[in-house]
Amino acid sequence: MPFKRNQTKPVSIGGLTLGGNDEIIVQSMCNIKTSCVEEVSKQINEAASFGAKIMRLSVLDFHDASAIREIKKKVSIPLVADIHMDYRLALASLESGVDAIRINPGNIGDEKRIEEVLREALKRHVPIRIGVNGGSIDKALLKEKGSLSRSALLFESAKKHIGILNKYGFDDIVLSLKGSDALETMEAYRLAAQSFPYPLHLGVTEAGPKDVSLIRSTIALAPLLMEGIGNTIRISLTEDPIEEVKAANRLLLDLGLKKDWPRFISCPTCGRTEVRLLPLAKKVLQYLEEHRINKTVAIMGCAVNGPGEAKQADIGLAGAKDCFVLFKKGKAIKTLPQDIAFETLIEELKNLY
Repeated sequence: MPFKRNQTKPVSIGGLTLGGNDEIIVQSMCNIKTSCVEEVSKQINEAASFGAKIMRLSVLDFHDASAIREIKKKVSIPLVADIHMDYRLALASLESGVDAIRINPGNIGDEKRIEEVLREALKRHVPIRIGVNGGSIDKALLKEKGSLSRSALLFESAKKHIGILNKYGFDDIVLSLKGSDALETMEAYRLAAQSFPYPLHLGVTEAGPKDVSLIRSTIALAPLLMEGIGNTIRISLTEDPIEEVKAANRLLLDLGLKKDWPRFISCPTCGRTEVRLLPLAKKVLQYLEEHRINKTVAIMGCAVNGPGEAKQADIGLAGAKDCFVLFKKGKAIKTLPQDIAFETLIEELKNLY
């Protein structure tokens, strides 16, 4: 049987505990150069307002590494430095007070370089995520075990580098094993959950534009989460990080793993729809998520899909002939002209909390 999320080793990241409990932490990654301190800080704070509890920053150069010190003064959630190629950037990020380091085993360099990073991280009590990536598995491992499946190669890469960290007495480890294929990613995480006690960061790498990635990420992440695997998630989108945070929260809500997020229902519309439904539905969803309103709200196209099929909603609107019917728990309350439907819904919603 795989380890369950509450059986993993707890790892502290900037005062936030990852693993050792049933909480699944949502995180994302900034898509602005880290040295742009004001813009990055603003993006982090906005992501945090939507429920991100960890943000990752790319560290391309020493300007990025030194900027972390200033960014930390302007934000309230833990920051992870994403390190590729140059181990010295990890050392500089640690010097700037970063809360965690992510290293890519496939390109960080030889063991001596890793040892320097480990020594500094141990001194500062900073955890390390071993971020194995399907596109950059180290060449030595490929040469030795290249006949294995991609899932097995991801697992073997993680195993190899856990061994290196453990060799130097380092045990504050988080793992990720991301491929761009949903099924191989699932299998890699299952192997890891069966073998290692460390918290797992779930995600699919290079997942693609929003519509593509949401499907690919859900295929991989939902079964794992339902099996009790995974302590933190990122849904990678070629999009604004805020959209990643929203998507992760929606997934956790629909899996019954999160309660403090709005549940939104709207019908796909058909020839019975006689109102402008799509703009209204988008506007309502945006309001609910921006204000983190923990209610179920329905926007339906007609009476067939209205109070009847959406009677579980706390409140909603159902389309009629050029107007909407406001309903609560399946009971029609009043009829509204289209031009005041949104404002009236919001006022009635405020009375519910």
